[in-house]
Amino acid sequence: MTEIGQALAAALGADRVAEDAATLAAHRTDYWVLAHLRAAQGRLEGGPACVVRPRTTAEVATAVRLAAARGVPIVARGGGSGVVGGATPPAGSLVVDLGALTGIVELNEVALHARVRAGTNGGEYERLVQARGYTTGNYPQSIDRSTVGGWVATRAAGQWSTRYGNIEDLCLGVEAVLASGAVVRTNPAPRASTGPSLRELFLGSEGTLGIVTEVTLRLHPLPEHRALATLAFASMAAGLEAIRRVVRVGWRPAVLRLYDAVETGRHFGQWVPPDRAALVVVGEGPRALVEVELAAVRAAAAAEGAVECDAAAAAHWLAGRNTVPPWDFFLARELIVDTIEVAAGWDRVAGLYDAVLATLGAVPGIVVASAHSSHSYPQGTNLYVTFVVKPADWARAEESYLDAWGRVMQATLAAGGTISHHHGIGRLRTPWLAEELGSSYPVLAAVKRALDPANVMNPGVLVPAR
Repeated sequence: MTEIGQALAAALGADRVAEDAATLAAHRTDYWVLAHLRAAQGRLEGGPACVVRPRTTAEVATAVRLAAARGVPIVARGGGSGVVGGATPPAGSLVVDLGALTGIVELNEVALHARVRAGTNGGEYERLVQARGYTTGNYPQSIDRSTVGGWVATRAAGQWSTRYGNIEDLCLGVEAVLASGAVVRTNPAPRASTGPSLRELFLGSEGTLGIVTEVTLRLHPLPEHRALATLAFASMAAGLEAIRRVVRVGWRPAVLRLYDAVETGRHFGQWVPPDRAALVVVGEGPRALVEVELAAVRAAAAAEGAVECDAAAAAHWLAGRNTVPPWDFFLARELIVDTIEVAAGWDRVAGLYDAVLATLGAVPGIVVASAHSSHSYPQGTNLYVTFVVKPADWARAEESYLDAWGRVMQATLAAGGTISHHHGIGRLRTPWLAEELGSSYPVLAAVKRALDPANVMNPGVLVPAR
């Protein structure tokens, strides 16, 4: 057993520590397709030296202190559903697997919040609160694979974000363990004017500033009514303009999801005419509000020339929205498939859509590139880009993959957009983060040095490894 493994076993018990080959292999990567490609080609390097499964915040703190004292890199792992390598550990690291740190600590029906341990599976958490008549309103596609702590650590967004908000809107407070082993808690008040929000340090920090161990989330009573609609536009630009008109005046349907013509044909060809961009609409809440809200969406869509299609298309999306083939299905066929979510203001997003698809079209071996918009705000919206590449030389597939990503990152930066909307930075996007943050990037680097001077917390994520 490694030195850190022996120390952890002595402090926490041998049953909390694992160094067997099967456990280490299961923790070598998250759901980053590039890591899966490297593994399939026998090129995946690194990996943890030890895995620990603490059951309490105090045990997390002990594990962090012991590892930091030995200079061992520390990588927190929730559900392993991240897609940009944020939980793909460097060689010789300690993986702190939070899968045993689960359960709801408190459900406050008066103040409408719940305290939940960070390793709790997202789908299980939602089922527990729904059984009590509530919802958090956060429904990421990975809900049954991700954890509540992972939502906070990656600054995630769910499919119902237009109504309920993203995780930064839903998160009232956090408990976290710093690199020193100190445990910090933020006060989950509904709102406070007590200096900079320290809770924000951990939202999107991806385990680089501390390990989130508990989260306080807003609750909402389950909605009285839900209604669906499907609208078809002559172009992506027309659909984007309709969404802009809806959200700018204050309407907040739970879902406004606009697919370009390629994705519409792929998903909704049975209900939507060819060469149209389909808008899936889900409204929920008090019945009277939902009816008025969907009428407003239909009016804005009609003003942009939309026609209404069978709501069965929206129902089809609702039923299968979280079902996607695994990466290995495509890799076995020598195809690389990935998604890139970026965002921009309404004055730039249509141009960004055109630029991203054009630049992906120049990637050698590109099979298809498409996009949809799934999270909108009065100021702008996101683009969720999907690409498929079949390299001529499979041995050089990684080059094609990185070429596609690099092109989209540069096109987004050139358009004044953001390089990540809700998947985080991980190891994949770190090379472009300094360019996006500009003059504020040194502030991030300074915070990292202050809270993690030895650079043991997930080194290489957000800030390049020193």
